[in-house]
Order: sequence, then C-alpha cells, then structure tokens
Amino acid sequence: MVQQTIDKLKREFEGAIEYLKNELKSLQIGRATPSLVENLEVDCYGQKMTLKQIAAIQVPEPRVIAIRPWDKSSLQAIEKAISQSKLNLNPIVEGDTVRLNIPSLNEDRRRELAKIVGERAEECHINVRRHREEAWKEIQTAEQAGKISEDDRFRAKEKLQKLVDEYNDKIDALKKSKEEEIMKV
Repeated sequence: MVQQTIDKLKREFEGAIEYLKNELKSLQIGRATPSLVENLEVDCYGQKMTLKQIAAIQVPEPRVIAIRPWDKSSLQAIEKAISQSKLNLNPIVEGDTVRLNIPSLNEDRRRELAKIVGERAEECHINVRRHREEAWKEIQTAEQAGKISEDDRFRAKEKLQKLVDEYNDKIDALKKSKEEEIMKV
C-alpha cells in the first residue's frame, strides 16, 4: 500500500520535472534552437497541432530559426501562432519559409528571464508539495483504516520526505543551470 503510493508519487514528480525541462527549453536565451518553437500550437487543418508536426524547423545561423511548412497553405497560421505567442518574436515570411530572428539579450532581459526561470521552478516546487500532501493524506487514511501500522506510517513519512527532498534538489539544479546559461554573456 505505502510503496504503491510512493511509486505513484515518483511518477507525478517525474512528470513535474519533465514539464519544467520543457518550460525551460522554451525560454529564449539569445540563441536559436528548434525547441524554442517546436511545441508551439498552431491552428491548422481545423485543429491545434504542434509546429513540429506541420513543418521542418532548422537553425541556419546562430540567431535565426527557419520554419518550412510541409503544406504552404499553413504559412499564415504559423505566422499568426508565433505572433500571438509569448515568445516576443516577429515572424518574417519569405517565400515558403517563416524566419525568426532571435535578438541578442540585454542585461534587463537576462534578469527578466532569470526571474521567469525562478517562477517556473517555484511552480514545480508547489506541484511537488501538493502531491506530497495528497500522498501523506493517503498514508494517514490507510493507518486510520487499519491497513498499515503506526510504525509503517512513520517509515512512509521518512520515505516521502526523502523523495520530496530528492526532487526538490533536481528542480533547484535545473533552475541554477538555466539561470547560469541565461546570465552567461
């Protein structure tokens, strides 16, 4: 019973870590990378699709992303999705390609991005705490129902805290790594 709860919690924490990694990948740090736009949702063919599903994304130069849709009729939908996104990028349509010029970062933008990294990491910490509380309630309920002993509850609490600490350390390491990457000139 307790091990099932811990295993379920571990899967939830892994999902939170993956979400954080994807969020941090999408932050613009002055270099062009396909991950900056590949998961951007585009209204195309009557449904929402990610950009990587409808176009080839290339980085021909260090500060340029070239997006070449497989169907030229989706050019305007891609341009609109990029314009309306939080990326603060201006798409330029050149023939059958959408080009994105990534501006270099000034000090204020670096600080702003570092703050956003901190916010995303805190969201992840909150998610971990919420799941920890849910697991702790499950363990307490199991004890009250007589499914586990008091000793098992204490051991479960220790396991729970150890797991939470492990994942909080992972979150902090991701945050620190991304902040260093952003602040590096």
